[in-house]
Amino acid sequence: MSDPRTAVKTSYPVTDKVLEAMEVSKRGVEELLPEADWLQKLAKSEATGVPLRIKLGLDPTAPDIHIGHTVVLNKMRQLQDLGHQVIFLIGDFTSMIGDPSGRNSTRPPLTAEQIKANAETYYAQAKLVLDPARTEIRYNSEWSDPLGARGMIQLAAKYTVARMMERDDFTKRFAAQTPISVHEFLYPLMQGYDSVALKSDLELGGTDQKFNLLMGRHLQQEYGQEPQCILTMPLLEGLDGVEKMSKSKNNYVGISEPAKDMFAKILSISDEQMWKWFKLLSFKSLAEIAALKAEVDGGRNPKDAKVMLAKEITARFHNAAAADAAEDDFNKRAQGGIPDDIPEVTLTGAPLLIGKVLLGAGLVASGGEATRMIEQGGVRIDGAVISDKGLKLEPGATFVAQVGKRKFARVTLS
Repeated sequence: MSDPRTAVKTSYPVTDKVLEAMEVSKRGVEELLPEADWLQKLAKSEATGVPLRIKLGLDPTAPDIHIGHTVVLNKMRQLQDLGHQVIFLIGDFTSMIGDPSGRNSTRPPLTAEQIKANAETYYAQAKLVLDPARTEIRYNSEWSDPLGARGMIQLAAKYTVARMMERDDFTKRFAAQTPISVHEFLYPLMQGYDSVALKSDLELGGTDQKFNLLMGRHLQQEYGQEPQCILTMPLLEGLDGVEKMSKSKNNYVGISEPAKDMFAKILSISDEQMWKWFKLLSFKSLAEIAALKAEVDGGRNPKDAKVMLAKEITARFHNAAAADAAEDDFNKRAQGGIPDDIPEVTLTGAPLLIGKVLLGAGLVASGGEATRMIEQGGVRIDGAVISDKGLKLEPGATFVAQVGKRKFARVTLS
């Protein structure tokens, strides 16, 4: 690999510190474009002492974020720790347009009320990763609303329809004769204009945002600014190891869900997937991760590494004590023991069929699920496997009902 100090000419010295910053910048990224420009910006910042402005925009399309969203937040934190200024941009204006990225149909725009409700929780969750003291919070309605009709037309004149139609999702929809609304062309323009308004040096996003990020570079040049660099992070596969992490696919780990659920979900991922999660989600250095992988390749139980990952992430969004308790809880469940903090439920109308008990205790979602779990041997009462779907439980009894490895309830029948 060539040394950037000789491969790229810059107006400022490329020191070892600049090279280290470049290595941090490139960790786990899909693309960093153009690398030479980013090296120049890093060198200039190091020489002048002026922090770079690093932008991440998120549209508050849902009230919560999952750890897939934190892949790019982690990169923001790494750059923040290098001393640069990060800008957490809430797209309250662009949310009302609806981002068509990666979609084969238009996304319904949100109402102002929905946007406000979602935005209230976004940063509260994001600051679990970012350093709040070194984070600038902005809303793109600050400059988008005052733009007005005249300004919007002038902005639209800076890009062509032919270039817009090069965008992959527009191309596919046009070929499939799927409607494309004119307002959808405004989304990448407005996201690009955010970079002009913020004078950003670097914009981050997922791989599905590349077109929008490049729009920012183009518009900055149109407005006489030094163009930003763009950095895209890979999309994190969910618990299934196949599909992009998504709440709609129920393969996600929410950053606000209980510690024990978070810990258990992370332990459920495959051994192969674990290393990608380490690279994208862990704060361990690449050298530490490589050493750990070498130990596993040499015979160490991969579960040890997975437990480290699960505890690190759980502690980040809760605390170290909660991560320890989640590990204890998981181990008790795995060994057939009863966790300490199981819900207590009182049911009336006994005697009750076992299926009604499980449903009433919230351990199954339906009678059909209760029957299926009993047939599969996944139901226990005080540790004993229940195979009789017609079992009736009498009033006055108190017992621990268990479904699968993770669902428990202490039930009293009255």
